[in-house]
Amino acid sequence: MAASVWKGAISFGLLTIPIRLYPAARPRRINLHLIHRRCHTRLRQPLYCPTCHRIVDRSEVVKGYEYEKGKYVLVENEEIKKITPQSGRTMEIDALVKSSQIDPVYFESSYFALPEKDNAKPYVLLVKALEDSDRVGIAKIAMHQREYTVFIRPRTHGLTIHTMYFVNEIRNVEGYGKIGLDVKLKPQEIKLAEQLVESLAEDFKPQKYHDTFQENLKALIEAKRKGKTIAEEEAPKRAPVIDMMEALKRSLHAAEAQKRKKPMRARPASRERERRRLAS
Repeated sequence: MAASVWKGAISFGLLTIPIRLYPAARPRRINLHLIHRRCHTRLRQPLYCPTCHRIVDRSEVVKGYEYEKGKYVLVENEEIKKITPQSGRTMEIDALVKSSQIDPVYFESSYFALPEKDNAKPYVLLVKALEDSDRVGIAKIAMHQREYTVFIRPRTHGLTIHTMYFVNEIRNVEGYGKIGLDVKLKPQEIKLAEQLVESLAEDFKPQKYHDTFQENLKALIEAKRKGKTIAEEEAPKRAPVIDMMEALKRSLHAAEAQKRKKPMRARPASRERERRRLAS
């Protein structure tokens, strides 16, 4: 089995679900290294040749594939240009699929696509067509010494390009999708879990989320520079719960109480004045 990259738990109300994370996908590609043309030694940055013991000029650099330790097949830039497919210059959409059919596990990197100057109309037309049809374009693009399959997706009236993991890059983790096939859930447990889901439901607001670890790390570095200390992050306090039904009931009660505490949205001033006028 593949090595896990994280061990912890998913917290769902008072339920704690211990899990391990495994990489779902990893890119597979041939890497070309920078080689000193004269002695065929792999260069270190900044373009230092450990064999010749000197910094080499850009004109002395060639790419190479390491087929054995310290042995390289040299590849010239002109040779790379000759084998670059048409997708190196044009992303041709060859299929349009429903967005709901694409599993997010296939998404790799994301890019914003903007039209060249004075070419906005066809760009806007494609955005509109994809939005109205709820379709995502599938095309190919050659860049960074690899040909990618990409998704062309409308997003906030623009085009976003997502490179795609290929099927052979999606990993198989033993046991995934087969956990709990023999576990029997009570109807009341399912109902309470669904009620808890509903109590936590809200619209997605990406600005609400941020990297607390990076913020804490920045604060730690700044404090150490000034010779200060910082407060330790408090560990979450959770009462031990043995019965799952009881945990669900208490979680639902806590979630509903928290929702009641949220402040109501203030009425716009003009509407508030009108309400008072009608009431008088």
